[in-house]
Amino acid sequence: MALSDDELERYARHIVLREVGGPGQARLTAARVLVVGAGGLGSPVILYLAAAGIGTVGIVDFDHVALSNLQRQIAHRSADIGRAKTASAGDAARAINPHVKIEPHAVRLDARNALDLIGRYDIVADGSDNFATRFLVNDACYLAGKTLVSAAVTEFDGQLATFRAHDRSGSYPCYRCLFPEPPPPGTAPSCSETGVLGAAAGVMGTLQALEILKEILGIGESLAGKLLIYEALTARFRNVKVKPDPACRLCGPNPTIRDLSLHV
Repeated sequence: MALSDDELERYARHIVLREVGGPGQARLTAARVLVVGAGGLGSPVILYLAAAGIGTVGIVDFDHVALSNLQRQIAHRSADIGRAKTASAGDAARAINPHVKIEPHAVRLDARNALDLIGRYDIVADGSDNFATRFLVNDACYLAGKTLVSAAVTEFDGQLATFRAHDRSGSYPCYRCLFPEPPPPGTAPSCSETGVLGAAAGVMGTLQALEILKEILGIGESLAGKLLIYEALTARFRNVKVKPDPACRLCGPNPTIRDLSLHV
């Protein structure tokens, strides 16, 4: 894919990197990434993917911008209050890079549409804020054979992992290998109950975007098979190895989850 003069100048700092160059930038331009959630995590993901020259960014979010979002959801502005987050984040991404194609999906991701939506993209970024969606996205990505880069943030701490359990060239876990089942309803407090430091969400979303770019470019060391843990108050990062669970209901040798019917 040939880059225009404007793109050559726009991505000049990428192109001079030996690990990226013109061919790498062309891969980014040809890539299709689906971002689930345009909130505290999804906002920096969307903006950095657009700035990096990802050709198509899909955004799934059925919510509207509220005043309480603006402390951490940097893709939205005060003037966007009341607008659909897909529209607001899409405008912010295009303002950074008019070359990016934004595909808004202002719907609730569920068992009926997840495989179809996820199947249209090369890689998925999960920045959702509830366990039901996280497990749905993981299951759909595995069944569709798509790489998932998942981030989470609570109060002052964050987690990040890349899941490629469908890739049989390596021995990689899926999200269910770490967390076999969602916690019982009411046992895991929400962000609105516990709070979250806005910049901590920004750190995790930015790292999530970085891992997506690495996966597309095929550079560096993947987070597949690892869990990155960030503690903001101590400025500490920890990297934990994670192995596949042989009893995993989804990716284990004797799976019982073969479709999304349990999510209906």
